[in-house]
Amino acid sequence: MTEFTLPLLFATVLWFVATGFVLWLDKLPSHTWPVSITMATIASGFAMGGIIATAEETSPWAAYVAFACALVLWGWHELSFLMGFVTGPNREPCPPDARGWRRFRLAAGTLIYHEVAMFVCLLVMAASTWGKANQTATLTFLLLFVMRLSAKFNIFAGVPHLSTEMMPDHMRYLASYFRIGPPRWFFLASVSGIAVLAAWLADQALSSQGGIATGYALAFALVALAFIEHGFLVVPWQDTAMFRWAMPQRNRDDGASALATAPIESPAIHGNGGTNPLAARQNAVQ
Repeated sequence: MTEFTLPLLFATVLWFVATGFVLWLDKLPSHTWPVSITMATIASGFAMGGIIATAEETSPWAAYVAFACALVLWGWHELSFLMGFVTGPNREPCPPDARGWRRFRLAAGTLIYHEVAMFVCLLVMAASTWGKANQTATLTFLLLFVMRLSAKFNIFAGVPHLSTEMMPDHMRYLASYFRIGPPRWFFLASVSGIAVLAAWLADQALSSQGGIATGYALAFALVALAFIEHGFLVVPWQDTAMFRWAMPQRNRDDGASALATAPIESPAIHGNGGTNPLAARQNAVQ
């Protein structure tokens, strides 16, 4: 059982520390950002090298290294987005009269470069490890990509609870594309799919050996964390409470104030695909 629980602990702690570190870097003065993104880019280059170097290895340590390298690459993408280096062509709030496809198109325009960059990175990673024994890095990045897309679509469609604490001030316009409201069918489908995937990964981890088992266990941990993060979208307690150590007091107060003053969307507006009532937030998760 230790072969299963140790990867769970490793993945959870590394995810927690990595997320907090990215938030901390993003909350530093903006004049430090070029240095931060440059160092993160260098680290990403070493991470890709680590993924390629361990692709043929089947030992547990190789799975841990590949997993950590995938998180480094993911962190680079998140940092480049939060700092505003890789976002999208649209950096304006959502027009009050935007509905349906127009609202979706404008929302996609706020982050499309970020999504394309992550997808290209995934393709490069998959090509680099294609046919190799150790697929931990590719599986890790793929799961992060899919789970994050699921969270973004759910926030766009409408969820009862959102937090503003992790959103940089210069990207508050993104909030106008998201909605507070009752969860839709997509949320139920998302959490059901995540639960099934988690069960399958756990079964694979328990029925495999060596580095293969470790890789599946690490992947299970990520999906379990994603399930919990989706849960935070429908319960009052926010996951940002776990990362307040990485954010200055001013950002915490601003986020709490924005959330407290945000009006709740009426069922009629929600049903018509109306505008987002929380006009100063976007969930940058992680």
